[in-house]
Amino acid sequence: MTAAGLRAGLIGLGSMGRHHARVLAGLDGVQLVGVVDPMGDKNGWAQGAPVLSTVEELISLGIDYAVVACPTALHEEVGLKLADAGVHALIEKPVADTVEGARRLVEAFEARGLVAGVGHIERCNPALRSLRSRLEAGELGDVYQVVTRRQGPFPHRIADVGVVKDLATHDIDLTGWVTGQEYRSIAAHTVSKSGRPHEDMVSAVGQLSDGTMVNHLVNWLSPLKERFTSVTGEKGCFIADTLTADLTFYSNAAVATEWEALRAFRGVSEGDMIRYAIPKREPLLVEHELFRDAVLGESHDICTLRQGLRTVEVAAAVLESASRGTTVTLPAQDRTDHVA
Repeated sequence: MTAAGLRAGLIGLGSMGRHHARVLAGLDGVQLVGVVDPMGDKNGWAQGAPVLSTVEELISLGIDYAVVACPTALHEEVGLKLADAGVHALIEKPVADTVEGARRLVEAFEARGLVAGVGHIERCNPALRSLRSRLEAGELGDVYQVVTRRQGPFPHRIADVGVVKDLATHDIDLTGWVTGQEYRSIAAHTVSKSGRPHEDMVSAVGQLSDGTMVNHLVNWLSPLKERFTSVTGEKGCFIADTLTADLTFYSNAAVATEWEALRAFRGVSEGDMIRYAIPKREPLLVEHELFRDAVLGESHDICTLRQGLRTVEVAAAVLESASRGTTVTLPAQDRTDHVA
């Protein structure tokens, strides 16, 4: 680190990389010193930083950390080079395209004591951050079920993975993160309708470590774009819309009954609805601020590589379940990682 702040690099200037470049170029305490993209920068997205051809050239500039936004299939190769050079890294999700690759990245960065995170951007969405803090405060009581729907048209930026690794990983990570639980089992069905080799739609049902039910419906075959998360529990239901960053709470109302036959039934009735006013900062900026602070040792509020590995493991279990037509049980998570 220099007197001017942290020296950062970026690898990849694609659909996500250009946004990372924009945020890095204006991030307090950080200097964007170089960008790697073999295709160059014909669109001017590098924000004036030198555009390089290789990761080695970027490392030679003397960087403190790098953001990895190249295609998923290259994450492992690039990440291992950064780890070998002692460079901290923020790697776009999913952390790798295989469980084995994700595990090798975890081991490489942990062995060197480096800060490494995964860009699970939904953790920085204002609605989900508010939801998580409210669940931690016990505002919902016992949690019974988490339901997510993530659908929309096919994203042409994607060529190397299917909808499970590209989109469902968002829902897998956010579900574990907001509840503080881990997946114990998953059962899924997939279909492929677009003529591509990968799946376009997935429906999954699972159970978390505390017994909470989860349901995920994810596709890129719908003209309707939807980003929906609901958490139902003892005191009501939270609904988060991460497209608009809105959070709404539907509370249970206690209604006494005189009917003897119904007294033993613990049902619910509709109560008040609250739509929360939430400060709505750009999630990608929040993600970068949190990672910068983690590199500086001032915060641990990032998605760690080990947490990213778990998400890849669950995604692999989703695909295994769909392929075999069975429910897949996941082993308990390695608790080596205590970073929240």
